[in-house]
Amino acid sequence: MTQPDLLQAYQDIFQTADTPRSFFAPGRINLIGEHTDYNGGHVFPAAISLGTYAIASKRTDHTLRFYSMNFPDAGIIECTLSDLSYHADHDWANFPKGMIQLFIANGFTIDAGMDVLFYGNIPNGAGLSSSASIEMATGVVLEELFNLTIDRLQMILLGQKVENDYIGVNSGIMDQFAIGKGKQDHAMLLDCQTLEFSYAPVELNGYEIVIINSNKQRTLAGSKYNERRAECEQALMDLRTELPIDSLGELTGEQFEQHKQLIANDINRKRAKHAVYENERTVRALSELEQGHIEAFGKLMNASHVSLRDDYEVTGPELDKIAETAWNHPGVIGARMTGAGFGGCAIAIVQQEQIDSFKHTLSSAYSEEFGYAPSFYETKISDGAKELVKEWQL
Repeated sequence: MTQPDLLQAYQDIFQTADTPRSFFAPGRINLIGEHTDYNGGHVFPAAISLGTYAIASKRTDHTLRFYSMNFPDAGIIECTLSDLSYHADHDWANFPKGMIQLFIANGFTIDAGMDVLFYGNIPNGAGLSSSASIEMATGVVLEELFNLTIDRLQMILLGQKVENDYIGVNSGIMDQFAIGKGKQDHAMLLDCQTLEFSYAPVELNGYEIVIINSNKQRTLAGSKYNERRAECEQALMDLRTELPIDSLGELTGEQFEQHKQLIANDINRKRAKHAVYENERTVRALSELEQGHIEAFGKLMNASHVSLRDDYEVTGPELDKIAETAWNHPGVIGARMTGAGFGGCAIAIVQQEQIDSFKHTLSSAYSEEFGYAPSFYETKISDGAKELVKEWQL
């Protein structure tokens, strides 16, 4: 869908001749560092060229009207600045509503309503962070339309607060951070405990990042996410009987091996092992990429998936099939699940001339086993959320 199509749709849906402004917030992939964020470790995400477009203009009253081209049956969802409370029947529109409410609660002047049309080309339910993308798109809409001076980190933290307090999802900071501070052709190593981060160039030199959507609905992701979180918290409590630590991310692999017997439950010990070693892999990933060692980075990705499969047990047969088929295909230097797991997506780094063959081989093997095909998306690593002034890229 092109910019003129969205502008025309905006004018048709809201029945106005106004020329609105255009904004974009990317989705994100996490190259490595899975289920480490809430364990006080590091993650290694990148913003991607798929994301959420917001076409918006201010109104002269206090009415807010939201429309998503991804959920046309919901029609225009309307509320006012005086009532931004959560409503289950407002569905997806609770994400922008939550951002507006929190901006106001934090002292920012939002003194008029808006008409906002959203269009996302992130596959729904794929685990590429469409909700955080909507939040950050709304954040830059508010920043620009109302001439607000807001530090980008504060906007990121408000987005996380929408998820945690307004929507009620106990998620970490990674999604909003990657989407808010993304940089073209760079991933970022983020310390989730301190929020210190550094960019690393992702120079793929003849390789591409291919996203593979398992097309399996992530039915278990929420409940299992909370379960894994609780298991890690219990492991941390056991370790703290002798170690003065605040998170599993503070431990090296060597320290973990010396003290793992403190963790009473075998399953909790496996969960903690993943958190500790995945954090070490993620820190090493920055060093490998900085040195241009793309093959070594690929090996770390593979080891990450094995740990998520065997120690954290969040992959499932579909994601395992994708990863294992990828590992055996020529021209693939690394593949792993990305996101919470139990469905959703995997990523692979594939030699450009092998991409078509890779897709064909994987589609055949996957369809034969599960009765339906995966979907593929080739994506670039992009900038973070911003207003679109001259460029328009879909």
